[in-house]
Amino acid sequence: MTVEIIPKNYISGSLTVPGDKSISHRAAILAAIAEGITEISGFLPAEDTMSTVNCLRQLGVEAEIGEITRIHGRGLHGLLPPQKPLNCGNSGTTMRLLAGLLAGQVFDSVLIGDESLQKRPMARVIAPLELMGAKIKSKKEKAPMEITGSRLKGINYQMPLHSAQVKSAILLASLYAKGKTTVHDLAPGMTRNHTEELLKHFGHPNPLKAREIRIPGDFSSAAFFIVLGLLLAKDGLTIENVGLNPTRTGLLTALCAMGGNIQISGNSILVRKSDLTATNIDKNLAPLMIDEIPIFTIAAAFATGTTTISGAAELAHKESNRIQAMTSELTKLGVNISATADGMIIHGGAPLKGANLDSHNDHRIAMSLAIAATAADGASTLKNADCIKISYPDFFSVIPRLTRNPQM
Repeated sequence: MTVEIIPKNYISGSLTVPGDKSISHRAAILAAIAEGITEISGFLPAEDTMSTVNCLRQLGVEAEIGEITRIHGRGLHGLLPPQKPLNCGNSGTTMRLLAGLLAGQVFDSVLIGDESLQKRPMARVIAPLELMGAKIKSKKEKAPMEITGSRLKGINYQMPLHSAQVKSAILLASLYAKGKTTVHDLAPGMTRNHTEELLKHFGHPNPLKAREIRIPGDFSSAAFFIVLGLLLAKDGLTIENVGLNPTRTGLLTALCAMGGNIQISGNSILVRKSDLTATNIDKNLAPLMIDEIPIFTIAAAFATGTTTISGAAELAHKESNRIQAMTSELTKLGVNISATADGMIIHGGAPLKGANLDSHNDHRIAMSLAIAATAADGASTLKNADCIKISYPDFFSVIPRLTRNPQM
């Protein structure tokens, strides 16, 4: 799908964003192995999370997706052998978390994915699971992964990289392991703690019991409109009901350092058009905003001065190589930007011009470019824009609702 994006010079109003994708994945998985029926409000029914749900259904889990999503838990040892490979689609979260869940089962399973997912690194999750006793066959440590159900043992594991997915896979496997498992983050507080918090919510270390869950709006989805508001919302833009877990909100730190006018009230974020100035992102801040770096580069492109991003080598291993993708596409828009091994250097402040853009089949690249094009001079086209369905199916319907003429 190719979409045309017409620039705007003003937005205002308020919006809510879809439920948090990371929490939706984890809530569904833990509900599946809890006892009883878990009711979830705010569950995100996007392509990635539905990959998780559909895999759980193949494991015998009944799931009703709607305004209130109901997951009928089968208990810790109640999952059924799948009759065919479990298709994780484009979702790395689905594949890595299910690898942990399935490693300690009494049956075998196979995890597959689309062409993009088959290129993404799985060694990072295979290695600790094999230390626990898992038996996993893969093709050059990439999908598909053939998992032989095994008896697992607890481990004391030092994370070699910042990855909430790997940490979560180990924690899920530990539910089936003999002995204690301890996971040490590379640096405390630098990876998302949704799995730990949800385990507590379900009653761990006691047997997991069904619970009601309210999932807040996804900060990563809100991030696109935070930046758009800083560029165009002279009279303010409010994003409501946003999850503000401190392991997710490094972008706010970075944007405030640039001079962004951002106010937090409860779970609402109010942003106003701001004169942004360059800042630097280092290895300490990058992990706290790794998914938001693509949209941060848009703010940097409009900011006065030179912004340097470092400590973000992980961007090369996402749905696309996001360092290369953002560098090539922002160059088309007239931005003076160069790639480095672990980030980018962006010389901002010059007007952006319309261009023919490509999402690289990456939902975060697509939405970041759409925001840039909305604030550029001249119309743009965005090729392969349908990838946004992975996380934010209604994204392109939101901006028109925010572009009322201020004189009306």
